[in-house]
Amino acid sequence: MDFLRPATWQEALSARADRPGAAPVQGGTDVMVEINFDVRRPEALLDLTRVPELGRWEIVDGVYRIGANVTYARVITELGGALPGLAQAARTVGSPQIRNRGTVGGNLGAASPAGDSHPPLLAAGAVVEAESRDGGVRLIPAEEFYLGVKRSALRPDELIRAIRVRPAPGPQYFSKVGTRNAMVIAVCSFAIALDPAARRAGTGIGSAAPTPRRALEAEEFLAAELDWDAPLPPALARRFGELCARAADPIDDVRGTAAYRRHAVAVLARRTLGWAWDDHLGRRAA
Repeated sequence: MDFLRPATWQEALSARADRPGAAPVQGGTDVMVEINFDVRRPEALLDLTRVPELGRWEIVDGVYRIGANVTYARVITELGGALPGLAQAARTVGSPQIRNRGTVGGNLGAASPAGDSHPPLLAAGAVVEAESRDGGVRLIPAEEFYLGVKRSALRPDELIRAIRVRPAPGPQYFSKVGTRNAMVIAVCSFAIALDPAARRAGTGIGSAAPTPRRALEAEEFLAAELDWDAPLPPALARRFGELCARAADPIDDVRGTAAYRRHAVAVLARRTLGWAWDDHLGRRAA
């Protein structure tokens, strides 16, 4: 197996174009596990950790542009105020060692339905910035990025350069169910992002369908039914949870049954909405 280690972004794009079978490595927390267990055997590894611009984040026209090599640990410490949903999800990833190595860009590239960063990115309306040597830059909305189990909209010659996310306009919350509190793949997960000014809510469901997905019917229900100046009616929260569960399409596997996942999605949706709503009313009263 060849090991490619470009020092610049242009070198990385050229290597990707010339060797589309090479597996990009950012944190390596997914790729190396698959190689160690002989799940995949790529013809080459394309190590992107030396490309300096991938490890930076910036604010461009009011939007956070997060380089693909920015780690979960940095998301927590440097971006938690602006992107609380993503930071909450990052806190649940693996161990401190994994959070110091793993990246949101790598999580996107793996496109696993159970990836913890996917639900908050979907809920917040994130956009994936992909680039190729010959095709230039392409912007892919997060909801269009996931095509199947570990399949994404990336073309064979493209690499993820950055993720673009607007700062949270209101409360954002993430929650997941696992067999224990740490070092665990989610049985299912859920994220919500409130936008009080636009009077809408975004959602993201993880590990309960072939791809991470939004609960569009549930979002439309909240937009139509919520009174943004009043307490949250319990019946409305229950209905929201039911609609989120309806959006899921889970399977039975060693981590949980489809029926349990559907039930858990409903509970997580109801709880995160309650937390976000209490936060929203608290900010209004402050």
